[in-house]
Amino acid sequence: MKPEIKEIKDTLRVQMLPVHHKSSTTYVFTTKSESKPTKPILLLVLGLFLSVAITLAFLFVLYMIVFSGWNLRSSFRYSVVIDAGSSGSRAHVFRYWFESGKPVFDFGEENYASLKLSPGLSSYADNPQGASVSVKELVEFAKGRVPKDVLKKSEIRLMATAGMRLLDVSVQEQILEVTRCVLRSSGFKFQDEWASVISGFDEGMYAWVVANYALGSLGGDPLHTTGIVELGGASAQVTFVSSETAPPGFSRTISYGGVSYKIYSHSFLHYGQDEAQEEILKSLQNSAASKDGIVTDPCTPKGYIYDNNSVQAAGNYSACRSATLVKLQDGKENCAYAHCSIGSTFTPDLQGKFLATENFYHTSKFFGLDEKDWLSEMISAGKSFCGEEWSKLKEKYPTTKEKYLDGYCFSSAYIISLLHDSLGFALDDERIEFANKAGEKGIALDWALGAFILNTDTTISAYNGRSRKMLG
Repeated sequence: MKPEIKEIKDTLRVQMLPVHHKSSTTYVFTTKSESKPTKPILLLVLGLFLSVAITLAFLFVLYMIVFSGWNLRSSFRYSVVIDAGSSGSRAHVFRYWFESGKPVFDFGEENYASLKLSPGLSSYADNPQGASVSVKELVEFAKGRVPKDVLKKSEIRLMATAGMRLLDVSVQEQILEVTRCVLRSSGFKFQDEWASVISGFDEGMYAWVVANYALGSLGGDPLHTTGIVELGGASAQVTFVSSETAPPGFSRTISYGGVSYKIYSHSFLHYGQDEAQEEILKSLQNSAASKDGIVTDPCTPKGYIYDNNSVQAAGNYSACRSATLVKLQDGKENCAYAHCSIGSTFTPDLQGKFLATENFYHTSKFFGLDEKDWLSEMISAGKSFCGEEWSKLKEKYPTTKEKYLDGYCFSSAYIISLLHDSLGFALDDERIEFANKAGEKGIALDWALGAFILNTDTTISAYNGRSRKMLG
C-alpha cells in the first residue's frame, strides 16, 4: 500500500502521520491560505481615492479661476511707438500678451493709450535742442503706463515721417540725435537705429497692415485685402495689393502668416493738405495773374484776413479746384510710364476696396457727408462752404478752431482733385469710403499701430533677449 499523504492546513505546523507499513512515510508541508479582503474595505479604499481626485480637481479649477488672470497680467508686454509727424508727435503705448505662443493685440482703452503734442519735430530745424522738450514729456507719459519691473524690457521707437523728410539730411540727423539722447536715458529698451526717419513706402505699408489687421484680412487671400489712401499734412500715401508689374521702388513683397503680398505703395511728398495749400498759394503769388501786387486766393472764404496784406480771400470752389488740379498734374507731360496719377509718378490701376483716412476722414465728418455718396456730396458741400462769408462761418461753427475752419474750402476741392481727377475714383465709386477706424473692434487706422504689429517680437522668449519680428 502506498504511503498516505495528508495536507496540514495550519500555518507553520507539521504533523507526522505514520502509517504502519513497510514503505517509508511521506510528509507534506503547507501554509494556511490567506483570507480575501472583505467588501467594506474595498469600498473604503475606493472612497478615499475618489475623495483625493475630487479635491485635486477642485484645487485645479480654483487655481485656474484665481491665478490664471494674475498669470496673464503678470505676462503683459509693453511697446511704445512715437509717431513724429509734421503737425505734432504722438506717443502710442501698447500692451499685449501671448496665448499659445502667439502675440495677442487688443487696441481697446485698457491696452492702448496715446498722447499728442505739437508742434512736430520738423519745426525745430533752427533749434534742434528744442526737440527734446516734447519727447521728454511723451516719454514720461509712456512711463506712467508701463510697470517699472518691465520697463527695461519694453521697446520704445521714434519714427519720423514727411515733415522730417522735407528737411536736409544733416538737419534730420541733428534732431534725431537729440531725441536719441532722451530715449537712451528713458529706462526703456532702446537702440539708436530705433529713432529714424521712415520712408514714405514704410508709412503707407504700416497703414495698410493695420487696416487689414483690423478687418481680419491680414494673413488671408491677397485679393480680399483693402487698400489705403491717406491725406496727411505734408504727404499723401496710396497703398494696395497690385498684380501689375511695377518699376523698381514702387512695390515690395511682404509676408504675414505665411502669405505673401505684393504691395504697391507711394508717398507723395509735398502733396499733403497743409503743404499743398501753402505751395499753391505761393504759386498764385508768383503767377502773372496777380494784379497791383494783390493775389486772389480762391481757396479761402471771403472776408478772411491774412497776416500778409498782399493776399485777398476770394472763396471760389471752382477756381480752387482748378488751382489744386494744376498742382497735382504738374509734370504729368513727363510721365515715362503707361499710367501716372500725380505728376510723373507711376500708379497702377486701382484694385479692390479702399479706405480713405486722416484728412479725407476729418473733412468728410466736418461736412456730415454720407459714407456711400461722400465724394459726390463733397462737391456740393465745398461749393456751399467756399461761398459763405468768413464771419458767417465762424457763427455757424463756433466750436471749430479757426486754424482748421479756414482750411475746409481748400480741402473739399483738393480731395476731389486728388481722388477723382488724379487717382481715378468715380464720384459714385462704392469701392472707397472714408474712415478712421475699422473692423468689429473699431481699431484706429493709425499707421503707428501697423508699425507696432510688424516690429513686435513674436516669441515669449523675446523678453529674454532673442528677437523674431512678425514681418518675415
